[in-house]
Amino acid sequence: MKEKLSHNAQWLTVCALLMAINIAFSSFGLPVPGGHLYMNDVVIVAAALSLDPLGAFMVGGIGAFLGDFFFYPAPMFVSLATHGLQAVVIATIARRTRSKALAFGGVLLGAAIMITGYTLGRAYVYSTPEYSMIKLPYEILQAILGVCIGTFLAWKWDMPGMIRHMINKGK
Repeated sequence: MKEKLSHNAQWLTVCALLMAINIAFSSFGLPVPGGHLYMNDVVIVAAALSLDPLGAFMVGGIGAFLGDFFFYPAPMFVSLATHGLQAVVIATIARRTRSKALAFGGVLLGAAIMITGYTLGRAYVYSTPEYSMIKLPYEILQAILGVCIGTFLAWKWDMPGMIRHMINKGK
């Protein structure tokens, strides 16, 4: 997906729809010891593989920020920075290569960014590194689920192609 996607009304609509899905997935989680496991990483990975870096940042960073803002505001800036960077890295690598193996490497790098960002961010927000270490296995599980399901959804149903078609329709 090397060609440039234009930022038109269709692009904005697709970004807004994926951002709304991210916010919805941020609103509920599967209960785990010490908190919840959220599935919004699935949306972030699929969107980042399908959009340009700006669109990916909007869906990943701003979508996660708004999800936290509405439902649990303490880590909202951690979510903005972490998921935003995660999405931009995935989108940048995926757009610069035609190899799915290299794009998958970008997804794995994005997962590492998410795990590291939330671990450090949680230690800062809650002023206790111990709490952050307790949540680390769940962050890793959340990242693995996002990598596996998000990549599957994006590539199985050619989400990048469908989005490219929707954005460029009418040109």
